[in-house]
Amino acid sequence: MIEQVLIGDEKKSIARQILEALPEWFGISESRENYILESENQLFFKATIDNKVVGFLCLKETGKDTMELAVIGVLKEYQHQGIGRQLFEQAKKAIQKEYSFLQVKTVQMGRYKEYDDTNKFYISLGFKEFEVFPTLWDECNPCQIYVMSLS
Repeated sequence: MIEQVLIGDEKKSIARQILEALPEWFGISESRENYILESENQLFFKATIDNKVVGFLCLKETGKDTMELAVIGVLKEYQHQGIGRQLFEQAKKAIQKEYSFLQVKTVQMGRYKEYDDTNKFYISLGFKEFEVFPTLWDECNPCQIYVMSLS
């Protein structure tokens, strides 16, 4: 089941639970803590199975016409079951009348297997490659930006 979460402390608690369980993607504690803190003020959706939270997704406004998929996480044992796609579709549906574009940032394809899977996931959702910023984060983690039209 996919539901929007409105309470800030609940958002942070869910984000912490999921992100700490995914060190392959969220192992840098400073970045992980930023995702957790920022989730409190973002559009937030959770996925539950049998009353257990198994994933979440946050969106943040980056311009008057653009939202960013700020962070998404699904527990490893629940990945590849369509939960991330369901979270995305619910979030997209919630914003597509108010915004024109959706963007997401990740590590460029070809650097790490986990992020190659992430890139493939975003492409499967309909995102298109926009630009790579080789040093936005650091030289070992070039930032790939994907975009999607919501109209």
